[in-house]
Amino acid sequence: PLGLFIGILLAYGRMYLESEMTVLFACGVSDRQVLAQTMVASLVVMIVVGSMSLYLSPWGMQKVQDIINQQKKATEFELLSPGRFQSLSSGDRVTYVEGLSDDKQKLLGVFIAEFKKDGSGLSMTTSDAGSQFVDPDTGSRFLVLEDGQRYEGRPGDLDYKVTHFKAYGLKIQGPDSVNERADEDAIPTLSLMRSDDPEMRALFHWRLSLPLIVPVVTLLAVRLSRVNPRQGRFFHLLPAMMIYITYLGLLIVARDALARQQVPEWLGLTWVHVLFLAVGAWLQFGTAWWRKRKLIREGRGHAEA
Repeated sequence: PLGLFIGILLAYGRMYLESEMTVLFACGVSDRQVLAQTMVASLVVMIVVGSMSLYLSPWGMQKVQDIINQQKKATEFELLSPGRFQSLSSGDRVTYVEGLSDDKQKLLGVFIAEFKKDGSGLSMTTSDAGSQFVDPDTGSRFLVLEDGQRYEGRPGDLDYKVTHFKAYGLKIQGPDSVNERADEDAIPTLSLMRSDDPEMRALFHWRLSLPLIVPVVTLLAVRLSRVNPRQGRFFHLLPAMMIYITYLGLLIVARDALARQQVPEWLGLTWVHVLFLAVGAWLQFGTAWWRKRKLIREGRGHAEA
């Protein structure tokens, strides 16, 4: 809606500055014809905005939310990347993997350095290969290392403990908890429509109101694009943008009031659209009628004089 609003202001404003509108009006094109042609074009934008607001945007946000949740659920094994030192387990463990097997199920050339939780020193583990094992009873995941060594001790001391192993299991830390609560922008419109939550109902009315902005701002822009050549190309943009900001701000205020149940749901956000539709209709038709009445009164005054 904002792009359409500015586009009409700039395009028609240039046509007024270069007297192209004057030529059109002299050839018999009326204000209403210009408005009607612009409204036809705005219907396309309205359909696009409506489809994005009601369907495409929630669907896209849901896909993004799914990707984020999957990443949060990833264990250390899924996060390992060959050829990189990676700090895992809140920074207490550093892991390095040289490569992966052809089937991507086994790690090759594994190095793990980990500080002991009791602060007694450092343990370093090297292994030729490693794979993931899931305990069928508890569901716990382990990184099983094969044919390696484990070194334990405190840096600077000589009493290191060296252990050779054929297989060594290291528990993989999973995420503590994953909040899968969907972002409100990712909630399908149909779910909002069926919800009894005032905030969800307010969001539903907000999505419905977005495409309704398009015809209203089109009506406003066609009238506000009229500019006197002496005023400059961008003189009319400031008051027009102030009206648009006020329009959008009132919609946000109305949405918050609806979420707090300070406004009846049957009224919703419609009153804001009706208010600015009335402003646009007055600017488009009322001012011309007012000027016409003024000229008639002035003509009568001159006649009487």
